[in-house]
Amino acid sequence: MTPVRLQRMADAEPGAHGHDWVIDVRSPAEYADDHLPGAINLPVLDDAERARVGTVYKQQSPFLARKIGAALVARNAARHIEDTLAGFDGGWRPLVYCWRGGQRSGSFATILAQIGWRVGVLEGGYKSWRRLVTETLEAPVAPPVVVLDGNTGTAKTAVLARLAEEGAQVIDLEALARHRGSVFGEHADGQPSQRLFEGRLARALAAADPARPLILEAESARIGALRLPGRLWRAMVEAPRIEIAAPVPARARWLVAAYADIVADPARLLATLERLRALHPAERIAGWGALAAAGRYADLAEALMVEHYDPGYARARARGRAADRVIATDALGPADIDRLAGQVQAAAEALAAARPSA
Repeated sequence: MTPVRLQRMADAEPGAHGHDWVIDVRSPAEYADDHLPGAINLPVLDDAERARVGTVYKQQSPFLARKIGAALVARNAARHIEDTLAGFDGGWRPLVYCWRGGQRSGSFATILAQIGWRVGVLEGGYKSWRRLVTETLEAPVAPPVVVLDGNTGTAKTAVLARLAEEGAQVIDLEALARHRGSVFGEHADGQPSQRLFEGRLARALAAADPARPLILEAESARIGALRLPGRLWRAMVEAPRIEIAAPVPARARWLVAAYADIVADPARLLATLERLRALHPAERIAGWGALAAAGRYADLAEALMVEHYDPGYARARARGRAADRVIATDALGPADIDRLAGQVQAAAEALAAARPSA
């Protein structure tokens, strides 16, 4: 067995460590919470088994817990070898890890090595990956950050996507968080855990070129249930801002298309409107509900922007930094998105170049 050490974020990227597979042998719940990039889950103890062994360890004896655990690990390892790993020849090279790089990964790696596979074991286990994530997120953000702002419906996410396609340096925080950043922003399959989100974000930040502007969409300190790291949030608050301005009707048309999944689910739409009841009079909520029930989705989008979202943006801007550039558009069609992306890229480069040297 070969020990493998992670010293920088790039060491954890798939293929960087010279192994064909990365195998997380922790329980399914541990894996779902967070795992190394590209890792698959072959648990040597499932969630119930892990809980059972832990209870025996605390309430009866460590020796008995290890004996029970060894039997379970051997049984589960045999199943993985006969099933998932059955088709691999002698040249296959797995990298195995558990929580701390201890008994679970060591036991599984020993069995695989006895078969003849060249097995790597991650020193420090998952905790070594988590340490790198924390160090990355606690370090100053190296590239000059530029924030893309604009009221709801100004197609900021689409502009970011077009910028990325054109080679600009972009991190789509809402995509990483699996949330569109508003009360209507939930995805049907939910959000990742805080740790999984942070790991994905740390990878993106570690890969960023410090010599080029990093364009991020304006966000609050939370995206849905997930918190932005403090260093990144402060960098965004202090960063120069580019604001996209568009008329309400164009924004309403954009929103209806962008939130087609909610428009197609009337029950979900009405339930989401109910979540705004604490912030608005009952008559207003009823009016929004009537527009939804009548299928007047563009009118509903306009009402929500004028009566809910735009006032909120105005209050937030009054407390924060004014836009350094305002880019206006009358429409938000595909050609307009292309044009806006070019204008945002040019403005971002100019603002980054004007940033005082550190």
